[in-house]
Amino acid sequence: MTNETAPGGPMEFRTAGVIGAGAWGTALAQVCVRAGLDTTLQAREPQLVETLAATRANDLYLPGVTLAEDLKFTADLADLRDCDLILAVPPAQHMRGALTAFAPYHRAGVPVVLCSKGVERGTMKLMTEVLAETLPDAPAAVLSGPSFAGEVARGLPTAVTLACADPVLGQALLNTLSAPGFRPYLATDLIGAEAGGALKNVLAIACGVSEGRQLGRSAHAALITRGFAEMTRLAVAMGGQAETVAGLCGLGDLVLTCSSPQSRNMSLGLALGQGQTVEQALAGKRSVAEGYESAPAVRELAARLGVETPIAEGIAALLAGEITVDGLIDGLLSRPLKAERV
Repeated sequence: MTNETAPGGPMEFRTAGVIGAGAWGTALAQVCVRAGLDTTLQAREPQLVETLAATRANDLYLPGVTLAEDLKFTADLADLRDCDLILAVPPAQHMRGALTAFAPYHRAGVPVVLCSKGVERGTMKLMTEVLAETLPDAPAAVLSGPSFAGEVARGLPTAVTLACADPVLGQALLNTLSAPGFRPYLATDLIGAEAGGALKNVLAIACGVSEGRQLGRSAHAALITRGFAEMTRLAVAMGGQAETVAGLCGLGDLVLTCSSPQSRNMSLGLALGQGQTVEQALAGKRSVAEGYESAPAVRELAARLGVETPIAEGIAALLAGEITVDGLIDGLLSRPLKAERV
């Protein structure tokens, strides 16, 4: 890797380390291999690493996908010390721990692409803020957009946003991560990209509740539209740009996540709408529904910023056991009538 633009040529990345071997981390490792990068996927569990290497499959998190022959696996973060590029893909609530553990092996100037969506509970910080505190010498980028891990892993057409404040680094990352079936679009607004990705998971739970209660397609469309307004208001209040949220990392991701039970967050809401308790809906789930983890932080963050987010606030209250599904629906429908605006 070259950390500066070389005379006559751009930055080059040849090796990638992917932290986190869940469904999304595994899918992105597949993308890196298809993009021509020498790629190592790190998992916390040594037993999972052995299984991945022996079977070339991650049936635990991404069943039905054959992993690339060139993909390497490790349980030791030290094995990523020589990588030119790091993709950080642990669940948002575990991002700080993962990056802190990787800190002794990170070389100053090696970019970290943040691929997890959420707001950290307790601190109400976005993943870029967590990165700045744990790896202050790491140039940051954010990868977000409408993408189901299984489809990405199999090479089905997917378009995402890659946000990076440094346009030169951003273009280099764009060129590096572009692969057959995987098309990133460049943006410079990291906050907008992160805010859209974090809030859409909470809103997807609301759409799942609507589906579970069979409230109809009109209600579903209303939730997506008014949820998008909440997403935009919150992103702008945090310093992001409305135009970013109107792209793949905001509206695009919202539409996908709110439109298919394949979404972990929507499936959680679907179960709640059908009468299950939160505990029942989460029981036996290996993959994390980020909206469940982020909802309390989103509610607290919106309150701190003075931003109205009634759908997200209602979902946070529902998940905390403060209201019932009927209470959520009645609360949204009985809000004061007013002009439609973002």
